[in-house]
This record gives sequence, C-alpha cells and structure tokens, in this order.
Amino acid sequence: MDINNENLESALNNSAQPNETQQAPPMSAEMEIGFHQGALNTLASERAELNTMIQNVEKIMGMHIQRLEQMGVKVQTKK
Repeated sequence: MDINNENLESALNNSAQPNETQQAPPMSAEMEIGFHQGALNTLASERAELNTMIQNVEKIMGMHIQRLEQMGVKVQTKK
C-alpha cells in the first residue's frame, strides 16, 4: 500500500487547526464542569500511577547498584 505523504501532512495540519466545521457542540455549564472534573480525576490517577512506576524503577535501580557495589564496582549516581 502506497502512502501519499502530501495528503498525510495535509490531514495532520488540518486536524491540528480546527475550523468552523470542526467546533465542539455547545454543552451546558453542568456538562462542562463534569467534563473538566472527570479529566482532572483521570489525570490525577495517571499521575499517581506514574509516581508508583518511578518508585518501582528507583527501587530496582537501587538493587542493581547495591549488587554492583557488593561486587566491587564503584557506581557514581547523578542527582
């Protein structure tokens, strides 16, 4: 299948800049509040999961560093 890069670039550029036909439908204030609250709840959960992932990576890196030091390898860490 051939991909026309010119059409792809055009499609990406057009979707990045909404025009009159791509405006979101109007919503009530209550719906908009719910939308933003839901988005914030989702993002807060994702941030918490990211923090958990970072803690796990740090713990595993620490175990590798500890083992290398036990084997006589001096490890310099950047902070």
